[in-house]
Amino acid sequence: MNELRINGPRLWTSLMDLARIGATDKGGVKRLALTDLDRQGRDLVVQWGRDAGLAITVDRIGNVFMRREGSNPALAPVVTGSHIDTQPTGGKFDGNYGVLAGLEVIRTLNDHGIQTEAPIEVAFWTNEEGSRFVPVMMGSGVFCGAFSLETACAARDTEGKSVGEELARIGYAGEQTPGDHPIGAYFEAHIEQGPVLEDADKVIGVVPAVMGLSWYDCTVSGMEAHAGPTPMGLRRDALQVATTIMQEVVAIANRYPPYGRGTVGMVQVFPNSRNVIPGQVKFSIDLRNVNDALLNTMHEEITAFIDKTRQDSGLSIDLERVSYYPPCPFHPDCVDAVRAATATLGYSSMDVVSGAGHDAIYVARLAPAGMIFVPCKDGISHNEIEDAQPGHLEAGCNVLLHAMLARAGAPAGPEDAARTIRQPTQPEVVA
Repeated sequence: MNELRINGPRLWTSLMDLARIGATDKGGVKRLALTDLDRQGRDLVVQWGRDAGLAITVDRIGNVFMRREGSNPALAPVVTGSHIDTQPTGGKFDGNYGVLAGLEVIRTLNDHGIQTEAPIEVAFWTNEEGSRFVPVMMGSGVFCGAFSLETACAARDTEGKSVGEELARIGYAGEQTPGDHPIGAYFEAHIEQGPVLEDADKVIGVVPAVMGLSWYDCTVSGMEAHAGPTPMGLRRDALQVATTIMQEVVAIANRYPPYGRGTVGMVQVFPNSRNVIPGQVKFSIDLRNVNDALLNTMHEEITAFIDKTRQDSGLSIDLERVSYYPPCPFHPDCVDAVRAATATLGYSSMDVVSGAGHDAIYVARLAPAGMIFVPCKDGISHNEIEDAQPGHLEAGCNVLLHAMLARAGAPAGPEDAARTIRQPTQPEVVA
């Protein structure tokens, strides 16, 4: 069984075929959730699943599950997947790779006539990107109960169209209640979306955890005044005060290496005029860490700094935490399965903590979960020039194949591919 490998050229062809739906002039993909292009992408992947003999189930938030039966259908399935919706300036691989790698695992098992004891399923989750509807990771979030189906279906895009209406329009408002679909274990293959693997010249990233994050909206209110007649000491300059807070965001992150992150990504200056002292500045703050205690410390430090800045400057400063996701450690059995498969296959590897959110975060609340990373060129993602080497994608899919077989129960060698072995005992679920 250790000699088993996926068909790399077939995986690449599937990726390129799906990328034609919503293809952009710069070589990327724009296939926003629940648009007509998303429907076309869904229809294509579902048809490929049916061609591979898979049974299709769709739940009420539009999550799709494609099932290959095992010799013991009573066992909870070993599931893999990701998403096929993209950013407005998305690439060919973000999310799509995880779904089509799962499909390639199924095709490879079919090619070799291998039956697992537990069923194997490929899932793709609705609106992971959150670029048309919020919240992000919507389908997996509803599935695990992070927020309600009613809340998600009521979300509207900038044109006033709701998730519920669009699901019905494209034909993917299924009948199954989200969360009623059992999962025995979950693996997600993904491009890294960062530069670490490429910089270290490693093929496989073993993902032990995903960073937690705290998002804030900060508003500093001063007073607009003429830039010429107003002396420096008499100004109530909202921008100058805001920039001290922005610098502290970076300083806090640097105090907690190696996983401290601090970013100000959005800034709005009012009145935004060349010769007017800014009277109000609104900006975002993004703090991340893989350690929840450190993330809470970072939260306490930014709030304390703002309290002091408010007192020292005399300006009104409002800080609102708008999102919080705790760090997500993946199940050690799934992490070990990825690590063991990588070693068996002889690929170079390293541990990589994910700084981006993935559907696996929510699935991990319900079942043992793990992730597999492969490099992407220059660490670039959420960009039309996003790229990955076919050999790296093939390697990641091979690791996925063997990790899933370790969980699902598979023949011990090619000579006895017709028989199955017992599925490993399910460990206690950790979130």
